[in-house]
Amino acid sequence: MLENLPYFQRHLNDDLAKVNVVINQAVQSEVALISQIGTYIISAGGKRLRPIITILAGKALGYDGEKLYSLAAMVEFIHTSTLLHDDVVDESELRRGRKTANNLFGNAAAVLVGDFLYTRAFQLMVGSGSMKILEVMADATNIIAEGEVMQLMNIGNTDITEAEYVQVIQYKTAKLFEAAAQVGAILAGAAPEQEQALKDYGMYVGTAFQIIDDVLDYSGHPDEIGKNVGDDLAEGKPTLPLIYLMQQGSEAVAADVRAALQNADRSYFEKIYGYVKNSDALAYAAAEAAKAVEKAVACLDTLPDNEVTRAMRSLAQESLARVS
Repeated sequence: MLENLPYFQRHLNDDLAKVNVVINQAVQSEVALISQIGTYIISAGGKRLRPIITILAGKALGYDGEKLYSLAAMVEFIHTSTLLHDDVVDESELRRGRKTANNLFGNAAAVLVGDFLYTRAFQLMVGSGSMKILEVMADATNIIAEGEVMQLMNIGNTDITEAEYVQVIQYKTAKLFEAAAQVGAILAGAAPEQEQALKDYGMYVGTAFQIIDDVLDYSGHPDEIGKNVGDDLAEGKPTLPLIYLMQQGSEAVAADVRAALQNADRSYFEKIYGYVKNSDALAYAAAEAAKAVEKAVACLDTLPDNEVTRAMRSLAQESLARVS
């Protein structure tokens, strides 16, 4: 996806190489198991969308100092620590197409190394010398934790509304995108309206990203999405396509979806998959993601029109291409 963006081809590979230097240094520990698990999960790669957004937000306003790369690494560490914890909670077996750390090393080790990466992220924040960045990230990580608990409380919840679903994903997923952009803005000395615009851009991109992830749980391939198709249903998570079926489907369809969520049983997947594919559920969810992308792009009107902001527009729009 990102390789199709001209700015990525020309510049961002070099930027990410600098971020990776910071990551590889910061993941090291005198405790061998920490380095082993940390290196394993970090080396799995991923899209690096959140650190990319930090870099682009800073560069859009002309900032190109070394702190940008340290804070981009910080954002990736927070993201990675949440993945380690998520996989333990969800009892996941695959992440980014490889066995999860909890699958290989056990739940206790995965949780504790997640804690190490989380605290290492705060050490990198302190290095920024900015109390405002510390405040933004402290608030963000607190909200992310609330989102995780909200999602846990909604397992098997067949009465969840679309608005409640959006709140969960904006807390759990979009908040880190939002903070990633805001950190770049703060480093660049953004004017208040520019900082708000970048913050909103991150939130809308993160919202669209999570909705598309939920769509891919019914339309993706394990090799492409890095996890097993149907994992969300098997975990009893009421995602947007399922909420649509419960609200818009026939009484029989809605009843089957409720039973599948309440039982959190993968054996329901083929039946529910058929309902999803033979309805407008995925199209509706994709359209909601497109609305979020449109709002993200509009936020950039407040910023200078340059190569970086054009890349940010393309990045937002490319998030939809995963289901095209």
